[in-house]
Amino acid sequence: MTAAGCTHGTAATEPAPQQTQQAQAPATPPAAAEPRQTPPPPRGSDLLAGTAEAFTAACDADLETARTQVAALKKLDARKDGPAVLAAYDAALGALIAAANRSSLAREVHPDAGFRDAARACEQRVDAANVELSQDRGVYDTLVAVDLSGTDGATRYWMERALLDFRRAGVDRDDATRAKVKALNEELIKLGQQFGKNIAGDVRTVSLTPKELDGLPEDFRKAHAPGKDGKVAITTNYPDYIPFMTYAKDGKAREKLWRTYRQRAFPGNQQVLEQLIAKRHELATLLGYENWAAYTTETKMTRTRKAATDFIDRMATATEARAKQEFAELLARKRKDVPGAKALEPWDQDYYEDRLRAERFGFDSQAVRPYFEYGRVKAGVMDITARMWGLTWRKVDDTKVWHSEVEAYDVFDGSTLLGRIYLDMHPRDDKYKHAAQFDLVAGQAGKRYPEGVLVCNFARPGELMTHDEVETFFHEFGHLLHTVFAGHLKWAGIAGTRLEWDFVETPSMLLQQWAGNPQVLTEFAKHHQTNEPIPAELVEKLRASKEFGKGLWSRRQLFLSAVSLDYYSREPGFDTTKALVALQQKLSPFKHEHRDGTHFEVAFGHLDGYSAAYYTYLWSLVIAKDLETAFQQHGYLDRETAMKYRRTVLEPGGSKPASELVKDFLGREHGFDAYKAYLDRN
Repeated sequence: MTAAGCTHGTAATEPAPQQTQQAQAPATPPAAAEPRQTPPPPRGSDLLAGTAEAFTAACDADLETARTQVAALKKLDARKDGPAVLAAYDAALGALIAAANRSSLAREVHPDAGFRDAARACEQRVDAANVELSQDRGVYDTLVAVDLSGTDGATRYWMERALLDFRRAGVDRDDATRAKVKALNEELIKLGQQFGKNIAGDVRTVSLTPKELDGLPEDFRKAHAPGKDGKVAITTNYPDYIPFMTYAKDGKAREKLWRTYRQRAFPGNQQVLEQLIAKRHELATLLGYENWAAYTTETKMTRTRKAATDFIDRMATATEARAKQEFAELLARKRKDVPGAKALEPWDQDYYEDRLRAERFGFDSQAVRPYFEYGRVKAGVMDITARMWGLTWRKVDDTKVWHSEVEAYDVFDGSTLLGRIYLDMHPRDDKYKHAAQFDLVAGQAGKRYPEGVLVCNFARPGELMTHDEVETFFHEFGHLLHTVFAGHLKWAGIAGTRLEWDFVETPSMLLQQWAGNPQVLTEFAKHHQTNEPIPAELVEKLRASKEFGKGLWSRRQLFLSAVSLDYYSREPGFDTTKALVALQQKLSPFKHEHRDGTHFEVAFGHLDGYSAAYYTYLWSLVIAKDLETAFQQHGYLDRETAMKYRRTVLEPGGSKPASELVKDFLGREHGFDAYKAYLDRN
């Protein structure tokens, strides 16, 4: 799956659906990063490997800890006991984050349905507790009274954000308003869970003849043998959908699967989406905002809905010419197969992009797959990142995990333990269908090591991956490293990736670029049978072929970003499909296909998690391309540059505004020029 579709699993209140000293780097790590004591060894997976009853009991215990800490906080004199007030509030947050992290992961990956239900129930209770805490006027008044003048910058920034979140929850409003806000938030929690559940549970299948699989790789065809009726079942899950849309020669077969894919979660999610939009609008206006888009952008780097709109408009202008050119080239290529074809259909795009790359650049995407056997790719990703940042990955074989295919590794920097990662990398029934990184344990200096989980649906050892999947591996590993490096800060409220959502994707989008770098590829891309390294000529063809399609990809992301922002900028009650069609006509060269009832929006899961802010993917990419200029100058495997990046961007987590992190690394404000140069490059 491409970066456009991957998510970063986070489980807490917003923000958080988820690191040798060098010149210009800080002389020491951030002040808040100094550990106070050695935490106990990582064991975050124990509860997921146990019973649903034990999991629920741990949830109960975390909620009770949060309640106890809140009660203790409100008895303190903030003017005399400021540090104790902050510690109690942080302990309450830490307990809620712990329960939320376990629950969000378990409901997506646990093989037992009853356990997943227990996780959902815990998550609902934690969300309710978060809402209750956010509206606790006693906590707010106590925190406001703490004298922060003698604290460090990270603590002051944490409190600044925390107090804003309280006000955004209506804590300073009258009792009736607070009660209404609480009720709306509780409704939204349930609606969001139902929206995601309807998508995950609606896997559809098309039945095709073996002939309709012409063009698919041999290993795909072997894995999809005909049934007793002579038909082949192809599902809407990504491991089926993406290869089929890329390689299947039969246009009608591609159309059939494309339409089926866009019927998922319909009609079940139609009313759920309408309610999500309406309830969020009601909540935002109740709190004095024009709409939900204005509300949600306030805590992003953009700060305002207008800034987000202006960004989309700027990207639309920058990408228009290239997208039109690429669309015309794809249509011309289709006419070689279908003389006189008047239109390039949306189900044609992936197939003809692959064909054009093969013919123009001599690049056949299937030709690189023998060099991307899963085990070699995994080893390559881990070896390269270990060298860049001086890490050692130590496999942990004696830990309990939730499924036999899950692997655990402890992460060391020299002799210093940094945390633990888990790799849940292969598809199975009732598991999250895409690719994401989830926090299992949010690290905190002196209290607990960070534990992060990669959840993907890749081929198994011995099987082959596409290059797009290799990119996704690097992308999600970027999230994982960010979680580990930033998991050693003083306060739970700023540790890990708890920073502005429009920056969360930047580190992963940056590391994704390593997957296409010739020097990096030669490190691990070896033929699975002959062990020969990938030929330099093939790497160059791969690189050149990747340049094609950037314009259309960007327009696709702009279209989705505009849908997300538009839906939450309107008065509720509008026809979501008609609104989508209008934006598609404006931003996409592909016409909207409504025949057979395609309703893409009801299965666009980010309309819940990211709500109005799907634009953050492109925003993060623009910054990532700017950060990449330092590695282009010094080398992608340059240790000094990598360590400076680790110290200035990754380790500080949410201890300061993201714009300052970028400035600390680049020595200047981030800009648009690097992205424009990337977009225009052939």
